[in-house]
Amino acid sequence: MPKGQQSPDRPAVTERSALPGFDELAIGANGAEARRASEWLDTACRRRNVPQAPVERLALCLYEVLANVIAHGGSTALSAPIRLLLEVTLERDCSKASVTVSDAGVAFNPLFVPKRTLPKTLGEASTGGLGLVMIRRCSDWLDYRHEGGRNHLTFGARWNAR
Repeated sequence: MPKGQQSPDRPAVTERSALPGFDELAIGANGAEARRASEWLDTACRRRNVPQAPVERLALCLYEVLANVIAHGGSTALSAPIRLLLEVTLERDCSKASVTVSDAGVAFNPLFVPKRTLPKTLGEASTGGLGLVMIRRCSDWLDYRHEGGRNHLTFGARWNAR
């Protein structure tokens, strides 16, 4: 295949450092690309001196968000690139990192989903539906907007810089 030409069965994947404090990645909506996104997040956070504990929390959130986009976003989510934006702000007292996932899937605002009551026993437990619970527990904040035909979900983690 000529250099610069994209395979028809594989969406374009781009990676760049957009601005100081920002990194971007565009991926296709599939499992292999989700794994690539996890590796990108780990590498970009390490390069920006984010401690391991917040990186692990962000990685869990990213995995769940991408799994939900792939499973529930519909045909438009699967056919358009998913865009990821990492923003890291290092400050003297409290630093933070946030990831924004932008997809063209069905509009879905997770902030409107009521918090789920966790089962007290295994008998009360059901399979599935815990991804949003995990995202809420692993992130320090969530933000959502639907703009330009795309979902934009931001989650983040804070840590003491001392």
